[in-house]
Amino acid sequence: MRIRFKPWARPELEASKFYRDNPEKLKDKWVEEFEHPENPIHLELGCGKGQFISQLASKNPNVNYIAIDLVDAMLGLAKRNIEQIYQEQNKEINNVILTRFDIERINLILGEKDNIKRIYINFCNPWPKGKHRKKRLTHTRQLEKYKEFLSDDGEIYFKTDDDDLFRGSLGYFEEADFEILKKTYDLHNEPIWENNIETEHEKMFTEQGIKIKALIAKRNSTRD
Repeated sequence: MRIRFKPWARPELEASKFYRDNPEKLKDKWVEEFEHPENPIHLELGCGKGQFISQLASKNPNVNYIAIDLVDAMLGLAKRNIEQIYQEQNKEINNVILTRFDIERINLILGEKDNIKRIYINFCNPWPKGKHRKKRLTHTRQLEKYKEFLSDDGEIYFKTDDDDLFRGSLGYFEEADFEILKKTYDLHNEPIWENNIETEHEKMFTEQGIKIKALIAKRNSTRD
């Protein structure tokens, strides 16, 4: 999704207590950034405007969340959405961190000691052209990178509107030695997890009559 430049975003992010500007320095040390380091860490790749992570994190205070995007304007909106949701619920923001980074190079900021328990990938770019498919966030090349920091029993929750991306992803997960625990070609009529949080894209596609595809995958292989 393209979004207009927002001059306020960068200053607000730099002043925010739950934004980290140099994530490379935190590799293998993310647990130290949270008020409750005993909680498991979940990760959202491509958080966009933050509708998903703001609701998810506020409803699950016993989980720590990292949300990543590459665009300052998106992260600025995510910051404001998180602040609004937590304020409405009269809660302190102590279990979510935003950061800016290129997800294709994510293993530069996350490592084995970070022990991520779950990854959320919601409506990522489908990259339909063959020569671009390696850019997909569910491509085998990316899944192998995630395994460097995903716990041995870690899971990936994936949602998309795109049929070709979903079919391709089923193959990618198999190639990367993930087990598909659950899958559906119509999430809203065949839910595979409780309390689904709709993203902005999800609402738009559903209103257009497009069915939402989703899966839960668990890594089979353990680290050497």
